Amino acid sequence: MSPTHHRPRRSTALTALACLTLTLLTGCTSHAAEPAPPVRSPTHSPNSPASPGAEQPAAPAQVAIPSIGVTSSLLPLGLNADGTVEVPPADKGMTAGWYTGGAIPGERGAAVLIGHNDTRFGRAVFHDLKKIGKGADIVVRDEQGQATHFTVTGTETVSKKAFPTKKVYGSTDERALRLITCDGAFDAQGHPVDNLIVYATAR
Repeated sequence: MSPTHHRPRRSTALTALACLTLTLLTGCTSHAAEPAPPVRSPTHSPNSPASPGAEQPAAPAQVAIPSIGVTSSLLPLGLNADGTVEVPPADKGMTAGWYTGGAIPGERGAAVLIGHNDTRFGRAVFHDLKKIGKGADIVVRDEQGQATHFTVTGTETVSKKAFPTKKVYGSTDERALRLITCDGAFDAQGHPVDNLIVYATAR
C-alpha cells in the first residue's frame, strides 16, 4: 500500500518544520494523530537560497538497495494544494520519491525517501523493504552521477497513529537517510495500520 501523506503547517521560524499529519494515499488509512513538530536546518533544503559563492548540491536521481534488488529513479515530492506531502502516483508504484522539504541525500540533515509497498496495480518499489537488514548498503546517485553510500542502522515498524515525526524529520547533524513505506496488518477497511521506517547514515 502507499506510504503516508504528511501535512506540514508552514512556520515563520526558519528552523521549524511544520507539524506533519499522517494521511495515506489510496489503500491506506487517513485517520492518524498529529505528531510533535520536528526541527530542521533550512540551509539543507533544496528550496533555500544558496549562500553567495556556494554551489547548491545536485538533487538525487536514483536509489539502489542491492540486498533486496531495488533500483529506482527518484521523483521529487513536494506539497499538494492541501498542504500534504506528495507521494508517488499509484501508476508509478515502482518508482520511489524524495521529499524535497528535507535534506538532500548526502548532505547534513535528514533526507527522506518515500515509496509504495503495493498499489492497486500490484506490488511496488518498497514491497520487500521489510527484508532489509542492519548494515545493508543503500546507494543514492545524484543528477551528476555522484554516489553516496548509506549504511542501514536500524528499522522500525510504527503505528500510523503514533508516527515518530521528530525522529524521522527532525534536525540532525548526521548525514541521515530515512526510507518510509506501509507495513503491518490491515484494518477493517483493508488499510495497513503501520509504517515501516528504515534508518541509515552516510559512510
